[in-house]
Amino acid sequence: MLTYILRRFFFLTFVLFGVSVLLFGILMTFSPERRAAAYVTTPQQAKDIPRIIQQFGLDDPFYVQYVRWIKEVSRGNMGWSLVAARPVGEAFWRYFPITLEMNLYAAPIVIFLGIWLGSVSGIHRDSWIDHSTRIFAIIGWSLPTFLFALVLLMVFYGYFQMFSPGVLSDALAMSIIDHPDQYTAYTGMLTIDGLLNGRLDIALDALHHLVLPILTYVIVVVALNMRVMRSGIIEELSKDYVLTARAKGADRRTIHYRHARRNALLPVVTVAGQLVAMSMEGSIAVEVVYNRQGIGWWLAESATQLDMPVLMCICLFMGVVFVVTNLTIDILYAYIDPRIRLN
Repeated sequence: MLTYILRRFFFLTFVLFGVSVLLFGILMTFSPERRAAAYVTTPQQAKDIPRIIQQFGLDDPFYVQYVRWIKEVSRGNMGWSLVAARPVGEAFWRYFPITLEMNLYAAPIVIFLGIWLGSVSGIHRDSWIDHSTRIFAIIGWSLPTFLFALVLLMVFYGYFQMFSPGVLSDALAMSIIDHPDQYTAYTGMLTIDGLLNGRLDIALDALHHLVLPILTYVIVVVALNMRVMRSGIIEELSKDYVLTARAKGADRRTIHYRHARRNALLPVVTVAGQLVAMSMEGSIAVEVVYNRQGIGWWLAESATQLDMPVLMCICLFMGVVFVVTNLTIDILYAYIDPRIRLN
């Protein structure tokens, strides 16, 4: 197992190299003038585009620019973000905790709720329970995320005046700004930092603001996990080993949950892992609608303004996330199914 993990981490460097070459190749399709705009941080510099092109060698051959860019990235210099008006690396660590915080709460709910609902639906096939969960899945998967988010925001905030958008109430946000010596941002995640600072009011208020974003994400995403689990359970219950277990007198709970569900988990783990990986870039619609300035919001704003250094940074980040997620899924395969050996 350890040898397999080390080998996968070794291949990670080649995957990231390929991703970086592809991304940089796409970036090179833009003109030097367009790429020089990424280095403009003041209105005065906008008049010196030719000088910027010459200074940073933006008209050099591809391989020369790529090597220069890799050196800067290895030093943590990802360029300047026009949207955030600060270096990309600094902006990333400002926005990333907002997205990570939502995923820390939403991902376990998506995974375990999807497994449980799918198991119940598959075990009680063609019953009212199965029909109800299937209708829920179809509605959840069919609804556009932004539309569902807007409906929830209109109902709960617009009508009931509950669950306001944002990450924190205005009064608490101003108290943090006015008294910076009384609050330390240890992680950037308000629910955790509130507890670490002994501010239960901040932690509870931040959790209150997470309710609608998490509810939106869970209802839309859990449907896929549930349908995959249901199909797996139905397939496993029709196999010979289940008939043999029943013939030997094994009780239904043991057959359903110890044998069938465990074997049906493999495709679910794959789907759940990919969903979690994709959610790490931030659910763009959720963050934009609920005004949560995380990675998804930053990505949407940067795409509309062609903030290329930001797009490069997030694409590289997602490359790392997907490779690590695939490694984790392979390890879970061996744990769930003893027949699989990672040699």
